[in-house]
Amino acid sequence: MKLSQIYNILNTISPFEFQEKWDNSGLNIGSMDKEIENIYVSLDIDSSIIEKMKPNSLLITHHPLIFDGLKSLDFSLHPSNLIEKLIKKDISLIAMHTNFDKTHLNRYVFEEVLGFSLSSNENFIISTQEHWNLEELKKHLKKRLGIEYLRIINPKEQINSLSMCTGSGASLMDSVKSECFLTGDIKYHDAIKAMEQDLMMIEIGHYESEKFFNQIISRELEFLSLYVIMLDSKNPFTF
Repeated sequence: MKLSQIYNILNTISPFEFQEKWDNSGLNIGSMDKEIENIYVSLDIDSSIIEKMKPNSLLITHHPLIFDGLKSLDFSLHPSNLIEKLIKKDISLIAMHTNFDKTHLNRYVFEEVLGFSLSSNENFIISTQEHWNLEELKKHLKKRLGIEYLRIINPKEQINSLSMCTGSGASLMDSVKSECFLTGDIKYHDAIKAMEQDLMMIEIGHYESEKFFNQIISRELEFLSLYVIMLDSKNPFTF
């Protein structure tokens, strides 16, 4: 199958035009007229992922390898080192990032992984009006996400509404109308801002909140009779 055909299928599943202006979803490496023999999916790309792949393949990732314009390719530095390896093995790369967050990932994690009932879904922010006790919510999140530690800002014993954005969503806090906001990454100064605005926030891990990308996109492609191979990228953090 040609890369252009697969690209069009992915664009139907989650239109690339939905991505944010700063994003680089879509074709990162490759040629649309290339014949693809194998399709792999992974949350991220690293050297170990490339080693597992056969030549003349396509890798579909959540996070783009190339975000900003590259003025040079120093193969001793990231991401140029991975670009070199991909080209040498004739591997194409397509990323499905913020477009997929909006159409699939946030809702899947919120409803199917965490089991929350959806009350609203606005762009990146998905919400519920469920009531939770703090201790029960902590146990629930740890169990469902497979995470041992949670960082919490401005904890409240009783929570009457909560919102979530997978990945790095702290910058969206001004748009959150719930009492509690779950997201993957919270910077120090974002935590101070949340504290001053009386917003409870829980950091649920970037990797932990997005590691379900593989099974979601694989399921979508299997509906279309496309066989894909799932590769598990590693969490860069050790706890």
